[in-house]
Amino acid sequence: MAEKERPLILLTNDDGIQSPGLWAAAEALSPLGYVTVAAPREQCSGCGRSMPPDSEGSLREETVSVRGKEWKVYAVGGSPAQAVLHAILELMPRRPDLVVAGINYGENLTTSVTISGTVGAALQGAASGAPAMAISLEMPVEFFETHSTEIDFSVAAHFTTLFARKLIKKEHFNDVDMLKVDVPCDATPQTPWRVTRLSRHPYYIPVVPRRVQLEDAAPIDYEIVLNEETVELDSDVYALRVERQVSVSPLSLDLTSRVDLVELEQRLRAERG
Repeated sequence: MAEKERPLILLTNDDGIQSPGLWAAAEALSPLGYVTVAAPREQCSGCGRSMPPDSEGSLREETVSVRGKEWKVYAVGGSPAQAVLHAILELMPRRPDLVVAGINYGENLTTSVTISGTVGAALQGAASGAPAMAISLEMPVEFFETHSTEIDFSVAAHFTTLFARKLIKKEHFNDVDMLKVDVPCDATPQTPWRVTRLSRHPYYIPVVPRRVQLEDAAPIDYEIVLNEETVELDSDVYALRVERQVSVSPLSLDLTSRVDLVELEQRLRAERG
């Protein structure tokens, strides 16, 4: 393949520009094409697809050394989704052939993924017309908002490459705008993967803030709860947490409920009150 024909890949990460997960993904993707790295300057977990109007939007070029290789990267003063937009609008010569968000510290599961900055960034890439993927690695909660070097991202990097290759081929899958990939912490390159749907089973459960007075600072925290007896067998939670397989969930930008719209309208009109 001629150099000018190499795919353009945009890589971001809601854990910030210094995240080891980001650099594991960068190494994994570099053989597949030109990788542009643009990620929030700060930790942005939980930002979803937000576009805060007070984000400064600065683009600071930096050089990062990874395993002896120098990378030119861009630290963005904004959310993960804003980093994607700035990169596409200002940094890349054309629309990327693939947008990847990850590798995230911690699994992104269930319908709560709309909170995830990793998923939000991938959705923004998809909304910009590019194939997109969000990839996350299961790990203990205490590592979620860290840049811990204790985490081994090598297997998650393997699956990053695996699914990136498939998406770069530009095969069209009806109603699939992005793939959400979640890798078990004990996975190997030989671990099976399967397609799943988002679970409706509660997983990240918010806990009551501890405070004496309402004015006291007390951020909402959460705990993970898993009930193996009730979680759906075809879900991302069951695949990852029970079967210990890689979960691959196809997501659509169209959040419209998949009901019969004519029937629903008829029922709504028939209701009195």
